[in-house]
Amino acid sequence: MLKVNNIYFSYNRALTLKNIDFSIAKGECLAIAGESGSGKSTLLKLLYGEYDLNRGFIFWNKHQILGPEYNLIPGPDYMKYVSQEFDLMPFTSVENNIGKFLSNEDLNEKQRRIDELVAIVELQEVAKTKVKYLSGGQKQRVALARALAKEPEILLLDEPFSHIDNLKKQSLRRSLYSYLKQQNITCVVATHDKHDIVSFADSMLFLYQGEAIAFDSPKHLYEHPKNSLIASFFDEFNEFKISEVTDSKKFGVVIIYPHEIELAQSSNFKAVVKQSFFNGDHFLVNVSFNNRNVYFKHTKSLKSGQQICFKIDENIIKKRASILEDSFEFHSSI
Repeated sequence: MLKVNNIYFSYNRALTLKNIDFSIAKGECLAIAGESGSGKSTLLKLLYGEYDLNRGFIFWNKHQILGPEYNLIPGPDYMKYVSQEFDLMPFTSVENNIGKFLSNEDLNEKQRRIDELVAIVELQEVAKTKVKYLSGGQKQRVALARALAKEPEILLLDEPFSHIDNLKKQSLRRSLYSYLKQQNITCVVATHDKHDIVSFADSMLFLYQGEAIAFDSPKHLYEHPKNSLIASFFDEFNEFKISEVTDSKKFGVVIIYPHEIELAQSSNFKAVVKQSFFNGDHFLVNVSFNNRNVYFKHTKSLKSGQQICFKIDENIIKKRASILEDSFEFHSSI
């Protein structure tokens, strides 16, 4: 188990991370999400032992992870960290980079392992090419394969697919996370892209200004977004005042995703179409409602200036309104 116990950290006087507390079991995948500067990369570096904590403890099973005050070289042997700086050997081949830390006692077994990892990151065509000739996305895949070479117990990934073309991302994600599950390797991923992690993470930790504001499964957080920051990670979203969607006079807003809004023959929600955006299997329709933008998904483009009515399922409204009782106040202006 990875256990993070009430940790605090600062680079100078101002705290960068405050009272972070969570645990995940062996073989699970944790996603760390949040805005730029929220502390995602710093948390990964603390897990790896690059810095000393101000307060708190980090344990992997019974092993306490300590910083440079106690260890000259950061990172325990059972852990690998892939940062956004790949630190590869540019003048040697992809194969040699991946096999750098593998034993030479059995060269056939070493080559088998290299071939396996090359296939996982889908680099068979450039396996013998020098790294300096690769694209940024290919280098990122080499770094991932090298981190997996000695089968770590825990893998830390900082924006692991940020340089990789969309053409390769989908299959690479499935291949990588399937391998981690098969090998029971714990994974912690910092990302700003929902596609990198939502289908694969067992849990998600949201950071805001160095504090944890949510920790739960991706499905639960998507269906019960406490605030606009969390909702924005998953999709476009709309905010409605409670008084707009219920008879309650209570202060607050509810979050409604575009797919939860439908056209209606008549309703209390009247709007004017501003623009329709083609988005593959649907159009994202922008309408003006109460002098602000509202977005919903529709199968067809709607004409600009058209007056429409829309509806929202009452069960959705009730569910989202109930979240306000225990909500971190973070909303965009409406």
